[in-house]
Amino acid sequence: MAFVLLTFSLVLGIIFGGYFFFVLRPETREETVLRKRLRSSIAPEEARVGTLERPAERLSRVQALNVLLLRTTGVSGPLERMITQSGLKVTVGTLLLASALLGCVTYLVVKWLTYFTYLGLAAAPFGAMVPFMVVRAARTKRLRLFEEQFPEAIELLARALRAGHAFPTGLIMVADEIPAPVGTEFKLVHDRQNFGMPLGDALKGLAERVPVIDARFFVTAVLTQRETGGNLSEVLDNLASVIRDRFKVKRQVRVVTAHGRITGWILAGLPPALAGILCIVSPSHMTTMVTDPLGIQMLVVAGGLQVTGTMIIRKLVNVPY
Repeated sequence: MAFVLLTFSLVLGIIFGGYFFFVLRPETREETVLRKRLRSSIAPEEARVGTLERPAERLSRVQALNVLLLRTTGVSGPLERMITQSGLKVTVGTLLLASALLGCVTYLVVKWLTYFTYLGLAAAPFGAMVPFMVVRAARTKRLRLFEEQFPEAIELLARALRAGHAFPTGLIMVADEIPAPVGTEFKLVHDRQNFGMPLGDALKGLAERVPVIDARFFVTAVLTQRETGGNLSEVLDNLASVIRDRFKVKRQVRVVTAHGRITGWILAGLPPALAGILCIVSPSHMTTMVTDPLGIQMLVVAGGLQVTGTMIIRKLVNVPY
């Protein structure tokens, strides 16, 4: 028992030590250098001419990991997009390091509690998925809040156009009156076109950052009106009404499928929870399942059937609207 605790403490210390030396320490060093530069006074003749080009965002504070992520855009690109849509102030490197850390900790904790190496290896991926699930949950919450605020923003923009304001002025009015995330996104659109980007490209960027069908309808309506003409305020009023009706239907669908979704979560979580409880309460009953070859095959087949059943239930209750 003492050897297990010592091993667990040693491995945990190595993980946290590596995180400190390769993540926290470089960030602290860069912050200190930046504070010194801000405190120091610079003479006018020493001031350099700035550039309007935005520097590329770093994917990680660790230089080696940042270079690796910049080369593997197929992996870092979707992760960076998901983090941007979630509104969290983290980097792709931080997300990956947190995932690896939680995976190692989950393996060590499960092995320490159950003394089963295979069970620890099976539980490690679930621990590694926790940071991604947190970011995905934040993304879903932010997009749902955007959908709720979006009709109000469109109606405010339509009223501004009827009052005689220009479209960019209406954008900044929405950014000032509507809270985040809608206000933040509209402010970004206004700032981009204000600094020289064509309004069409700025609006298309909004549709790319916010993967909501309502935002795409809005961008399509505005771009179509700019090419063909027409009463944009009336178009926006009709669009806001359609979005409100669709959002009402969406809530009704969620209410109808609530029972099925809860049942699916219970059926998906009951077997793993029961297996974990048995491993803690009576490890001897689970020894055969992880030591005998037939038991291991049964666990693999059961896991595959569990995942398949969960996906089927998710498909049944996930009604498109």
